[in-house]
Amino acid sequence: MEIPLLNDIVIIFGLSIAVLYICYRIRVPVIVGFLLTGILAGPHGLGLVKAVHEVELLAEVGIVLLLFTIGLEFSLKSLLQIKKSVLMGGSLQVLLTLLATFCISRYFGRAFGEAVFIGFLVALSSTAIVLKLIQERAEVDSPHGHTTLGILIFQDIIIVPMILVTPLLAGATGNLSESPLFLVAKGIGIILLVMVGAKWIVPQVLYQIAKTRNRELFLLSIVVICLAVAWITSSAGLSLALGAFLAGLIVSESEYSHQALGNILPFRDVFTSFFFVSIGMLLDVGFLFQQPGFIGLLALCVLALKSIIAGFVTILLGFPLRIAILVGFALSQVGEFSFILSKTGIEYNLFTGNTYQLFLSVSILTMAATPFMIALAPRMADLVLGLPLPKRLKSGLYPGQEIKKEVKKDHLIIIGFGVNGTNVARSAKVSGIPYVIIEMNPETVRSEKAKGEPIHYGDATQEAVLQHTNIKDARIVVVAINDPAATRRITEIARRLNSKVYLIVRTRYLLEMKPLYELGADEVIPEEFETSVEIFTRVLSKYLIPRDEIERFVSEVRSDGYEMFRSFSKESASFSDLKLNLPGVEISMLRVEKRSILAGKSLSEIELRKRYGVTVVAISRDSQILPNPEADTRIFANDVLFVLGPPQKIAGVANMSHHPEEEINSR
Repeated sequence: MEIPLLNDIVIIFGLSIAVLYICYRIRVPVIVGFLLTGILAGPHGLGLVKAVHEVELLAEVGIVLLLFTIGLEFSLKSLLQIKKSVLMGGSLQVLLTLLATFCISRYFGRAFGEAVFIGFLVALSSTAIVLKLIQERAEVDSPHGHTTLGILIFQDIIIVPMILVTPLLAGATGNLSESPLFLVAKGIGIILLVMVGAKWIVPQVLYQIAKTRNRELFLLSIVVICLAVAWITSSAGLSLALGAFLAGLIVSESEYSHQALGNILPFRDVFTSFFFVSIGMLLDVGFLFQQPGFIGLLALCVLALKSIIAGFVTILLGFPLRIAILVGFALSQVGEFSFILSKTGIEYNLFTGNTYQLFLSVSILTMAATPFMIALAPRMADLVLGLPLPKRLKSGLYPGQEIKKEVKKDHLIIIGFGVNGTNVARSAKVSGIPYVIIEMNPETVRSEKAKGEPIHYGDATQEAVLQHTNIKDARIVVVAINDPAATRRITEIARRLNSKVYLIVRTRYLLEMKPLYELGADEVIPEEFETSVEIFTRVLSKYLIPRDEIERFVSEVRSDGYEMFRSFSKESASFSDLKLNLPGVEISMLRVEKRSILAGKSLSEIELRKRYGVTVVAISRDSQILPNPEADTRIFANDVLFVLGPPQKIAGVANMSHHPEEEINSR
């Protein structure tokens, strides 16, 4: 049975591979490659894709997953910190862009309603593209990242009133299905739901699910939370994307956010690609080539206008000029929600066919330019800051606006909090070494976090989990888990993410050593041979081998990579030098009974050395050790004598420690 959507998915991915590879070779951003794929495969290109509507639905899922991951990396606390950017920054950016576009449109003879509607379209920026690029550049937590995110959140909220007002702009009164007060009430209800869910519901649910150690169950639970909150917000008249972002915020407040992010990332990347491809499918290349100069100039005007307004708003928020330029360039394009709004405009005849195609062409060109704009922004900022501008403008109107996030550097990452991990963490704490722990047992994570340990729930075989511990700035990574396959995977990822980190890996078996070294481990500690070393150390101690020789032997074993124990045909020089220095001599412990002939007498009186050839080297009495006792030291009942001598001589003294003199003489 032929499935049209499956055919189209194969075509999209196959064509994407070819286009993206070419883009990689000529250093063109990935997003541009996806847009080109959509243009080629779409109805205005080669017409390879037939199920355009189904692809658009998959694109919606991509936007939802993208905003969900952004929410996961954020938190309610961070959101409250940027409330000024959301409320003041977002409202000013939308209002000023709307006014500027309205005035320009009226100047060129557009009707009042159409001019306002064009202002709506231009005021919105692309949440999907901007946040994906900022996330890839690891700038979500930067000042310009926070400000950009705040303004985009406001745009995602304001799209709802814009859709409600659009019929009025076309003169279709009485079409408002809901009152503004009811919409506000639903918004407040959703906010309360987010707060309650983040505080009580979701952490408890995920805790119970994580206890099962079932990856499939955990993944499904995360997906359900994401889609359910997005569906609730959509049902309330808000956008799916906003709901997905709120779902991410809910999960981010739990200790399972890192694991959730690692699980979602592969799906996000797949479905987000559908979004960019679907945008490219909208472009009519024939219309673009009819008047490329005019459309290109119009796109440049939109980029410049939005950059200037967004930068100006950022300056009003008190940020330095550099941040303003970065934010302005990031928000310079027309957004994907403008496409949704444009369909409402077509429905109410605010757009004619050519105007709609002109809007699509300009919007897609600005989207395609966004990766280049964001990459160019730092250099443009440096260039502008070199001009003789007022110092107050360069430093910002209100210094200290940056949100500081504690990031560990030069730290120790401990993977696994069993016996070995616990001891390493304890030693690090005593030594004042900063450290982070990754553990898969949710009960351990919860109990240790309550004690103040810097511990996170997560599977370290996922890159996102390791990246959240800031592995790129770590000094040492200790892998102390029991899963050989997971250990190899973690070793490979850790070495790839940080080529300079010192990687210490514990393994149980000898056979795992060579693969781990090949994957990039600096030291591999095999449990079975460490046990062998410890056992043999104790054997040597019993034979009275000097401690310095034992330590020298152990050091050679370890420095030799345990080769001495691996190949029994090889004989170590140090090992061959270890001699049993006192053959025929041993140390034994003898407890003195109450009726013993030794009880109550001094060492000089019993003359053990002279009569029996045995020397008392120490006495244990009441949990205290008396080393090298003097000749006048008296022996008492229940004393433990440490005696040195030939085994047969010690046997004779053993009888004296248990029996009285008459019994010994009778024998």
